[in-house]
This record gives sequence, C-alpha cells and structure tokens, in this order.
Amino acid sequence: MEKKNIAKSVYCLVLAFPGQGHINPMLQFSKLLQHEGIKVTLATTVFYCKNMLRLPPSIALGTFSDGFDNGGGLGKAKSLKHYLDTSRQVGSQTLKDLIIKKLGRSGNPVDYLIYDSFLPWVMDVAKRSGIPGAVFITHTLAVSSLYYHVNLGNIKVPITHEVSLPALPPLQPEDLPSPFFNYEEDFVALHSLAAHFSDIHKADRVLCNSLYELEKEIVDWTMKIWPKFRTIGPSIPSMFLDKRLENDEDYGAAQFTSEECMKWLEDKPKGSVVYVSFGTMVAVNEEQIEEVAYGLKDSGSYFLWVVRASEQAKLPKDFELKSEKGLVVAWCSQLKVLAHEAISCFVTHCGWNSTLESLSLGIPMIAVPQWAEQFTNAKFIADVWKVGIRAIRAAVDEKKIVTREVLKHCIWKIMESDKGIEVKRNAMQWKTLAVEAFGEGGSSHTNITEFLDGLFHLQTKCTESHIAY
Repeated sequence: MEKKNIAKSVYCLVLAFPGQGHINPMLQFSKLLQHEGIKVTLATTVFYCKNMLRLPPSIALGTFSDGFDNGGGLGKAKSLKHYLDTSRQVGSQTLKDLIIKKLGRSGNPVDYLIYDSFLPWVMDVAKRSGIPGAVFITHTLAVSSLYYHVNLGNIKVPITHEVSLPALPPLQPEDLPSPFFNYEEDFVALHSLAAHFSDIHKADRVLCNSLYELEKEIVDWTMKIWPKFRTIGPSIPSMFLDKRLENDEDYGAAQFTSEECMKWLEDKPKGSVVYVSFGTMVAVNEEQIEEVAYGLKDSGSYFLWVVRASEQAKLPKDFELKSEKGLVVAWCSQLKVLAHEAISCFVTHCGWNSTLESLSLGIPMIAVPQWAEQFTNAKFIADVWKVGIRAIRAAVDEKKIVTREVLKHCIWKIMESDKGIEVKRNAMQWKTLAVEAFGEGGSSHTNITEFLDGLFHLQTKCTESHIAY
C-alpha cells in the first residue's frame, strides 16, 4: 500500500464495543489506517476508557457513554435488555455530541465512521449525520452467518438436531454459540445478536476480521448477499505478519504489563511448553480450574498458565504459582508468548482473537470453549481447519467440564502422537496462508487497499459531505 498525501484530510472515527476482544482488532486496523495517512480517533465507552492503560500516541482516544459511566456497564445493568436499551439511547446522543461538538467544532469534522457490529445503533447516527460508514465484524463470518439465519427465521430454537446451512459444515447443537442451547437464559442475547444483521446491508462497507482462505465458501456465499463484504484479517500486530508497521509488536491497549513469563520461557527446550489461557472475560468455575490444574501437573510437561488475579483464588490450595514445571501469571503478552519457540500448543477458550493469533503463528490448539461463539470456533479448529483437537467434556454433577484425564490425554496427543504431527503440519500451513493473505497482493491486502482507495476518494467531496457544525 502506497501512502497517499491526499488522505491527510480524511478523518475516521472508529467505534469499538467495550471489551478487549473487540478493541484489539479495531485498534490494530486503526493503526494501519493511520500508517497510510488517515487521521483516526478510536472511541469506546467512558467507563472502559477509565481502565485502559494506553493507546499508541498516533491514535487519539474518544469516548461515548453507554449510560453506566461510573461502573461496570452490563454488570451494573438490571438486565441485558436494560443495558442494550440504555446504551442505544444514551450512546446515540453522546456519539452525536462527540461528532458535532468535540470533533467537528474543534476543526476535525468526521468523514467516515467504522463501527463494531455490536454497536448497530451507530448506523442510524451515521445516516442522520450524513457520514458514510463501515461495519466491522470482530468474530468469524461463520458465526455471523448463524445469527444472520436466525434473523431470517431459517433457524428455530431450541435446537435439537443437526443444523445445515449454505456454505457451512453440518453443525451439531454443541457446535453452536451458547445462546442457541441456553435459549431460555439467553433469549435476549440471541435475538439481539441476530438483530445486528437486520440492517447491515445499509452500511457502505462490511469488514470482517477474518481471511478469505480461512472461510472461502462462506465468503463467496456472503458476497452474493452483501456485495460490499470484505475480509481484512488477521488484524494482529504487524511484526507477526508483514512487518509493515515499525515496532508494532503489541496491540497497544493492554490494561496490564508483565515480562516475567518471557524470562521464564527463555531456558525451556523448543516445543516443550503448554500455554494455557481462557481470555480476559470468562469466569471459569472452580471445579474446571481444579481439573485444568491437575491435568497440567499430571501431564509432566512444562506449562505457562494465565489466570487473572480475580480468578486465582479458585486454584487448588496446594497448587504452586511457580514450580519446577509450571508458571501461573495474571497476564502476559500473548502474541509474544505464542511466537516463542518453546511453545508447543495452546489450551484455549477459542475466543476469535486467540484463535486468529494461534493460526497466524502456527501453534496447534487444544479447544476448551466456555461460552458464546467459542463452541463454533472449536468446531472449525478441530474439524474444518484441523489445527487442533477438541477436549471432550464429561457430565459431572450435571456440569460439563473437561476432566484432568482428558486434558492430560489431549496434551499427549498434540505433543507425542501421529495426530499431533498432522495438526502441527496443518498449523504451519495456515500460518503461511495468513502471512500471504496480509502480504503484498494477498486477499486481505487487496481488500484493505480497495477500502483505502475509497477513503482517498472522499477527499474530493469532504467539504460537501460534512454536516453543518
């Protein structure tokens, strides 16, 4: 991509849902836009911004309100419906104020909006303001397709049988996002997520943090429905892909810092360490944590396990945070860890960012999904892309957990068996495809270039398209 001076007058406002898994890829895309000459402000909720450690100096930070500025957002709302209704009402007004009062009147009129698909109300604000916009999907296109078909009425809940949909493999009920099989508890969540796709065709562009090669069949099918759809992933720091952005080794919005784990990895043999993390949001129950702890210990392998400080009280009392074989930390730079030659495999909750990072770095996965779309990601990891194995859950006291014996066997399978050799080979092939997709002339590179060209063309009509400030 050749930086074009004409783009210096184009101003993008990027709006992210308040969660690390949403902010990271949107921030990474913002850095790429900024590198190409686009002025960018990344905005999320007031409360979340209070807890963000930093942003790269080149990216301005903006805020809008979800109505819960003093604490917790969804966690403080009476219900999910209460949160969604409040955030839509308050968010629409405060976003309008951000666009008009804080940016427009300060000499930075917004030319283009890029917004998280989890903030569907932004489209209405954009249309009323006369500003073109792109919706940014932060999960897989396969998952989006499932919710799209719910919105069309093609999937009825509760699900009791195999689901067959265009361009997707046959899916069992356990392969679907958790709102499908926790329907009574997650009724609002399911229909809210489905509703995201009611008006998506009104967006000027639909961007997805995936790559064409990874979801080729569903991308081809989707582009017949949404001609403006494009894949632009993997949206991860440049030093792990094309190295286009100098010193871009992390997302830059981390809430914590720690280098202890990197020092610990230095003297470990190549391919000897099992890395374990269940993400920044999931609260794993105490029984599951205990099974993971003893599964890791019984495996005999080195292990590095990220357990948030708030979750560490759930660890068994006799389980050491640092031992001859293992290290438990509250946070680590996951990309740097996955890129380390000592890592053999990744025991993961299958969040999309973690999945993309592992794919991009050629690391086999042991899938232990916990909630939401992670079950669908696990299906693709094990059975479609064949870059990992899925840990089988057992019914224990009416709870479904992965037992220590199952985890121990999965680790052995990845590290010692013929299946492990096959999975490792597949993982390296996907790493190559991810790098090629983002590199010069690759599928994502081509789509990003096309998107940038559209922004460059805005320059000639910026004056006409701005709303009156």
